[in-house]
Amino acid sequence: MTDYDSIWRTQDEIRTVVNAVLGECIWNLTWSDRRMAIELELTVTLDDDAIDNLCCQFPIAADYDGEGSKGTKFTFY
Repeated sequence: MTDYDSIWRTQDEIRTVVNAVLGECIWNLTWSDRRMAIELELTVTLDDDAIDNLCCQFPIAADYDGEGSKGTKFTFY
């Protein structure tokens, strides 16, 4: 059974980190049942140093997931 309350809290923590580090640049932040993960896409494209810096700030491990249609993507398992 999926614990949506925990997912929503984690999404709030992710949103807080992104807003603090980069400003408001979230394009999409959703739960994927297929991947059993939270997916984040930004409206900006980050370089390698910015990706590493942002990943270090998240409360849970973040995986760089490439470039999406709008910007850099991350996945949280």
